[in-house]
Amino acid sequence: MTFHQFLLILRARWVIVASVLGIVIATTLLVSLIIPRQYTAETALVIDVKSPDPIVGAALPVQMLAGYMATQVDIINSNRVAERVVALLKMDEAPAVREQWQADTDGRGELRIWLAELLQKKLVVRPSRDSNVITIAFTGNAPDFAAAVANAFAQAYIEVNLELKVEPARQYARWFDEQSGPLREKVEAAQKRLSDYQLQHGIVPADGRLDVENARLAEISSQLVVAEAQRMDSRSRQNQSGSAETLPEVLQSGLIQGLKAELARQEAAREQLGSRVGKNHPDYARIEAEVRSLRERIGAETQRIASSMGTATRVNVARESDLRAALEAQKKRVLELRERRDQIAVLQRDVESAQRAYDLVAQRLTQASLESRTQQTNIAVLTSATAPMQHSSPRTALNLALAIFLGTLLGLGSALLLELVDQRVRGPEDIEQCAAAPLLGIIPARA
Repeated sequence: MTFHQFLLILRARWVIVASVLGIVIATTLLVSLIIPRQYTAETALVIDVKSPDPIVGAALPVQMLAGYMATQVDIINSNRVAERVVALLKMDEAPAVREQWQADTDGRGELRIWLAELLQKKLVVRPSRDSNVITIAFTGNAPDFAAAVANAFAQAYIEVNLELKVEPARQYARWFDEQSGPLREKVEAAQKRLSDYQLQHGIVPADGRLDVENARLAEISSQLVVAEAQRMDSRSRQNQSGSAETLPEVLQSGLIQGLKAELARQEAAREQLGSRVGKNHPDYARIEAEVRSLRERIGAETQRIASSMGTATRVNVARESDLRAALEAQKKRVLELRERRDQIAVLQRDVESAQRAYDLVAQRLTQASLESRTQQTNIAVLTSATAPMQHSSPRTALNLALAIFLGTLLGLGSALLLELVDQRVRGPEDIEQCAAAPLLGIIPARA
């Protein structure tokens, strides 16, 4: 089919095309006038996604922004928000609404859920693509009703969003409160075990006895070293070979040295007297007696000093034995104190561990309690819905434009369909297609 043939068909069947177009336009206009008018009210909400949590104040990552906004849209479209709207507007208390519910459902189900589903069907939620604004649009039969429901959806969404944040915090607060009691008991039990152990062994928190005992142990060890040196020295002096007169104590004794000097003087006097008067002279015998007496005194003093060396050795041995016993006792005492200190350290770590666990739970309990009582939200109403001045549907001009377009298509289709059923020769091209003979000429139609 050529374009010329198509124009010939339209000219022949223009009445069909016009009739179909007129019928479609008339029907559309009639329907637009008959159906009740609908009014759409819109309210806009802005969401502060930089700080969704007023307590913690954590910033929302950029990559989670789209998911967060989609979640908010789903919350607005949820049954919970719709049921909250029904409760806010007290729609379930209207007798007319209850009668309609009885007629539509025969009293099955819940009235609030039925109303919530009706509201959801007329709700449109549109998130902005380049901003944090969400638009809530509701379409109703009355302008005031549509505005009231749109504002109610905004208010219900804010309340439900706050509840979604508060309810988990309340659950956490209850759980942490339940856990804080046993943890507090553990802290008290650990502290009691530590206190009982300190009381049993007489240990105070700032007890420095271990340091004192360590110093005493070091002092006894040094004294033992000195005693051992003295014992070895006295024993070596006692066991050394030679006469006792060569002992340093004897050589350093002032008395013995004085006696020896007196002995030397008396011996010199005796020699002089013996050479002058002879050995039988009474003076010589007197001096001889004094010399013997001095020698006896020197020997006795030397023997006394020598015997005192043995006594000193025995004293040093006894002192060394006592110091060694004291050292062992002090070591045992220090080891006992260290064992007690280690046990105290274990008990102290138990107390600290229980205290840290309790402090952590107490901190989380405080935080959860604050979150459960918060009334702050990151959502604010940007523009409230007002009663629209013009209805949103039916849109008569748009419907007529669509009716003209669809009517034209239907008219053209009807004309083409009739042409396929009843084909006629409408030009030379049709004759050439139907007959095999060549076309000799065309007789023009009479004017």
